[in-house]
Amino acid sequence: MRGALFSIGEMARFNHVSIPTLRLYDKLGLLKPAFVDPETGYRYYSIHQNARLDMIAYMKELGMSLAEIAQVLESENLAQIETILARKNEQIHRQLIELKEQHSAVERALASIERYRKSPLTGTLSLEYIERRYIWGIPCKNNFYLDGLDCYEEELIELRRQLIQRNIGQIHSYSVGTSILQDDFQNLRFIPHQVFIFTNAENTQGLEATLLDSGMYACIYLDGFDDEMACAGRLLDFCREHHFAIVGDYLCEVLTEFNVFDNQKRSMFLRLQIPVSF
Repeated sequence: MRGALFSIGEMARFNHVSIPTLRLYDKLGLLKPAFVDPETGYRYYSIHQNARLDMIAYMKELGMSLAEIAQVLESENLAQIETILARKNEQIHRQLIELKEQHSAVERALASIERYRKSPLTGTLSLEYIERRYIWGIPCKNNFYLDGLDCYEEELIELRRQLIQRNIGQIHSYSVGTSILQDDFQNLRFIPHQVFIFTNAENTQGLEATLLDSGMYACIYLDGFDDEMACAGRLLDFCREHHFAIVGDYLCEVLTEFNVFDNQKRSMFLRLQIPVSF
């Protein structure tokens, strides 16, 4: 220590920062040494400069960048601090929403893998209670039942394009489904009505979703797009044999995709479902 001054090493140790950090602060004009020895170039700091270091640390904890901190310290304008913090607050709010959506997507992915492991064999018919869900989708432009999987891929491309237009991340489009209107399905007219995503709430990041109410569903499981029409026919026969009343649209839900195993076409495990009453 020179008189009432501390060396850069002592200043760094007292304030729990590194020596390179203090050198960077000096370079950026955030904290200049109180004294620089003209012969050795050694930097020395006053104990009163701890207050400035505390302020820099506080503003960093608030999420401000060093450039923003330098701007504020140079201007000495409280209104500018408020403006930057308001902008930072909005940014953090957006990040929290994105993290929440990402967390929900990870939970859905884990649930879908667990459901796949515990699901019945392909072709198994069942009667299941399904909780309420929300969906958001777009009308299908192509009949992929007639024209094949390529047309289905085109529908997914359009769905994701419209999601991106609404600033909705692609992570939401990995839990998808398609539907056929009730009347068309009961007459075995395979005309796709919608391709959609499942969401967690009525309004997810600005998407006005449609509620699928909870209830009993007749279901059948399968592991390939090519078998959907045949399995859907079996599902309709199952409902008729047991005198179930069909009370809503037919849904094909992609439970899980394992495209890591086949790079030539989409590998899907599907649950076909129809809401029924007794």
